[in-house]
Amino acid sequence: MGKFAKWIAGGLGWAFFGPIGGIAGFALGSLLETQEFSKTTGYSATTSGSFALSLLVLVAAVMKADGKVLRSELDYVKKYFVQSFGEDSAAEALKMLRDILNQNIPLQAVSIQIKENLDYSSRLQLLHFLMGVSNADGQIAKSELITIESISNYMGISSKDFESIKSMFIEETDSAYKILEIEKTASNEDVKKAYRKMAVKYHPDKVVHLGEDFQNAAKEKFQKVNIAYEKIKKERNMV
Repeated sequence: MGKFAKWIAGGLGWAFFGPIGGIAGFALGSLLETQEFSKTTGYSATTSGSFALSLLVLVAAVMKADGKVLRSELDYVKKYFVQSFGEDSAAEALKMLRDILNQNIPLQAVSIQIKENLDYSSRLQLLHFLMGVSNADGQIAKSELITIESISNYMGISSKDFESIKSMFIEETDSAYKILEIEKTASNEDVKKAYRKMAVKYHPDKVVHLGEDFQNAAKEKFQKVNIAYEKIKKERNMV
């Protein structure tokens, strides 16, 4: 059993309840048959299983945004998951994802369930994953970006945080400033303050409760903040 199955079988917590659990019912059935599945009761604890299942449901929603799911899209998702979690986990994730893709996904209800049960840092990590998966082929389709923005809004992500994470994947002339959530007119001192603030917000330790693998995946956000800061420093000849 790979990591994805272990995460989900080890305890779903709040994701077992509500629309997310309903959507993933078929995929969960195979785990129930192994008798290795357990669900934690209550809504307070966020487990790796809850996060992983939320991720798969939201990825499916983004993939269905343009009304069709292409084989190439599944290949892109698999590649991204392999890079993040390894071959075995990617294969398990794709199997569950195919089951979820056959379900109707009430985007607002799913996103609100996540908002009500997942801490803000973990929701930011979900958003970062969605942008990464959507950009796996080197470009983000307009329909997918609209869907991701809707998810972000429903999950209660601020517009500045959405623009920050979006700018990590969509290059524009002011992307580095958007990542740090400041204007190009900001003073050097404000740049330094913004960097310190964003470094704390996106630090991998913020999602340590999700487990080592998801924490490692969160390092990408942190690295992009550092890259943005170094780019601005170079442009301004800052010390």
